[in-house]
Order: sequence, then C-alpha cells, then structure tokens
Amino acid sequence: MLPAEYRELFNRNFSFWEHLTEKQKDTLCANTTVASYNKGATLQSGSRGCLGLTLVKSGQLRIYMLSEDGREITLYRLYQGDTCILSASCVLEAITFDVFIDAESDCELLLINSTVFNKLTEENIYVEAFGYKLATERFSDVMWAMQQILFMSFDKRLAIFLVDELSKTGSQDINFTHEQIAKYMGSAREVVTRMLKHFVNEGIVELYRGGIRVTDKKKLKSLI
Repeated sequence: MLPAEYRELFNRNFSFWEHLTEKQKDTLCANTTVASYNKGATLQSGSRGCLGLTLVKSGQLRIYMLSEDGREITLYRLYQGDTCILSASCVLEAITFDVFIDAESDCELLLINSTVFNKLTEENIYVEAFGYKLATERFSDVMWAMQQILFMSFDKRLAIFLVDELSKTGSQDINFTHEQIAKYMGSAREVVTRMLKHFVNEGIVELYRGGIRVTDKKKLKSLI
C-alpha cells in the first residue's frame, strides 16, 4: 500500500488522526505494515508474539482466551474497520492475561508497531484518549462474554449466539458445526447438541450436516 492509502484509512478510522502533527503522521505510516492471513490462521498465541495495534482492512478475527483444560472462551469478534488493541498487549501494562487471535476468514490487516503507538500515546493526548476508549470498549465486550458464561442459562446463551450469527449473514442458515459452536461459546459439544435438539423439538431450528436452519426466528428471539 502507498502512504496515501494509509492516510485515507487512518483518517477514516482513527479519531486522533487530525490531531497529529505531520511528523507524527509520517511516523505512523512508516511503522505500519500490511499483513494477509488465510482462514484458520493463528495470528497471536497467548503471550507469545505481539502484533501491534491492528486495523482490520478486510475479513473477520476472533479474539479468545484459553483455559488450563484447553477450553476456548470467545471474547469478541472484529470485522472490517474495527481496531484491536489487545493485539498490542505487550505495551499495555493493564493487560495481564494471555490473548489468542485467529482469522475466521481470509484477512488483510494493517499492523501498527506497538512501540511507536505507545510513544505516540505518550506524546499526544488524543492518541492516549483513543487508546483508553478502545480498551474500555473491548473490556465491555469481555465483560459481556463473562456475564453470559457465568450468569445466563445455556438456552439463552445459545439463542443469543444464533441470533447474532443470523444478523451477520441475513440468512436463515448458520453454517457452523456443533463442535465449532461449542468452541466459540466455551462449552462442550454434547451440551450444544443437547440444546439444539431441544430447539428442534420446540420447532425453532432444523439441523443438517454442517449447519443449522432457523425456522422460527420470533420464537428464538423470545428466549433472549
């Protein structure tokens, strides 16, 4: 990508851009790289590696934690135009847990060097405010995920998951296996299968190999 393309994307997605000096803008662009990842690739694995501040140019990412027994807990997903600050956790002292990042589709990302972003944060109050606001938003996402796991019944959690997936595709079909849904929800496949069979008996969904068809969206939403 050319520097002009970086500038256009940063101006569109970073609220602090207009408050940078020309030298700071040049520094940010010079320390940004473009990276492409195939679907299923692991971009960051726990405390190993530090991508830097990540802007999703295209594709979809999943950010999750891994329990000691190997259970994955999805914290949130990122889409085109979203920014991930947990990928720059190596310079964020407040982040003391290991974060994993996978590509859920083929992705193209802009990666901003963590050290450079940290330096800009110290120099420019607008960059610092952007970082805190972004961290707060992601923390809210994490707390929502924890609230579901700790306090919600599983039928409600599964209903929320299915409705969220429907809203992304605009289709009545969800092309996930029971194993994939369990992984995303931090549960066991048997639990997902059992609840989906209950939904089938209630006339809410139909199951087919490799996917789920929602037949009564209104009834599904009533569970939320």
